Amino acid sequence: MLTKKQLDLLSFIHKRVQRDGVPPSFDEMKSALDLRSKSGIHRLITALEERGFIRRLPHRARAIEILRLPDALAAPAAPAPAPASPGHTATGRGATMPDMAAVHALELPVMGRIAAGVPIEAISEVSHQIAVPGSMLSAAGSHFALEVKGDSMIDLGINDGDVVVIRETETAQNGDIVVALVDEQEATLKRFQRRDGLIELEAANPAYETRRYSEDRVRIQGRLVGLIRSY
Repeated sequence: MLTKKQLDLLSFIHKRVQRDGVPPSFDEMKSALDLRSKSGIHRLITALEERGFIRRLPHRARAIEILRLPDALAAPAAPAPAPASPGHTATGRGATMPDMAAVHALELPVMGRIAAGVPIEAISEVSHQIAVPGSMLSAAGSHFALEVKGDSMIDLGINDGDVVVIRETETAQNGDIVVALVDEQEATLKRFQRRDGLIELEAANPAYETRRYSEDRVRIQGRLVGLIRSY
């Protein structure tokens, strides 16, 4: 049996992982639960780990894996997949979802490597396919995947070699983690901020500087919706 605070924290982590693909920071957890210090969050996380609901991954910042959910949070089982419809096929470089409630997993194109560090040459070719849980994907829009190269987003739990799942979009809100194309030549994975008429691409690693560009130099290609890691 979980206490209300333990249940609230587990629910918050679960929702943020579903939305952003990475767990929230300890500061975000503290604010969400209206606690005065991070020590209270540490105690709640330890209790959830001891009860087998989460697992902390060693030597990785903000790396929390949800192992199971209590009945109060568990979503109802998805119905069996519906027969494939000829009208629902992959279009463009991503895969368009017909009905997410009926899909357990989908093969997405991995478009190559994306820099989580200094921008690298823009990505445009499919290297292989990867199976992605349907729960990561939105019914609206197309999705694709990228392999992460570099450590500039490590404080958000995004590590070198991870595969990020991206929903194609040309717009972003402040705080979104996006794939940004700079000068139509270099692609990078960063947190998006718009300030004083400029676009800032923020790293999640103090070793990397925030890069600032005029709006005409940056084109958003997609927003992070999930992360896949192999061990």
